[in-house]
Amino acid sequence: MKLHLLGINGPFPESGGATSGYLLEAGESLFQFDLGSGVLGRLTALTAPESVTALFLSHWHFDHAADVPVLMYRLEAMKQVLPVYAPEDADSSFFRLVSSSACFDLKTLKSGDRLSLGGAEITVNAARHPVPAIGFRVSCEGKTFGYTGDTNTLPSLAKDYRGCDLLLADGLFPASVWTEDKPHLSAELAARLAEDAGAGQLVITHLNPVFPPEALLKEARFLHRDTRIARAGEILEC
Repeated sequence: MKLHLLGINGPFPESGGATSGYLLEAGESLFQFDLGSGVLGRLTALTAPESVTALFLSHWHFDHAADVPVLMYRLEAMKQVLPVYAPEDADSSFFRLVSSSACFDLKTLKSGDRLSLGGAEITVNAARHPVPAIGFRVSCEGKTFGYTGDTNTLPSLAKDYRGCDLLLADGLFPASVWTEDKPHLSAELAARLAEDAGAGQLVITHLNPVFPPEALLKEARFLHRDTRIARAGEILEC
């Protein structure tokens, strides 16, 4: 599998950046995970967005779904329907829009769901965030990719991402800022998750431009040496 890092910021982009969005090549399939602000144009540079196998949304916050309404305009123009997999969130205006649009074939997901799609096995994992949110585990051709989405600590996380070859994890906060009631992990906690899960490469994402990425990387590598900070435009092998 190959992972294209399209947007790596949150909750707002750095100059010239984009918020959460990741394209995963899994066998014959193309899975788009999240479609935040600025991601659609970067996806379009790689492939026609309507050609992806499915769009997976970890949750409906704007920094993960801002480009979905814009994608709707393209789908209308191309007369295409795109499968979308996401948690149910009736309080989200974007969820209601996608639910009512003929351009999207929306299938709601919850923790514990499993699906086979395009030669890949996908498991839906729990996440802890202020709104309904999920993470994903994708297995294909003997490799496993994990994406936590936005989450703080949960007892199930290490089990959910056990043995992932590549773990893309929310690690927004430095340790000095993180608290138990925050909506995200710290970089240090993301590294602890990777260690506890026996994961291979850890990629810390959802980078807030306020916090220097070098400091996050230093904290994470103290616990998990095979760690890198997400950089937009990179392609990673899983």
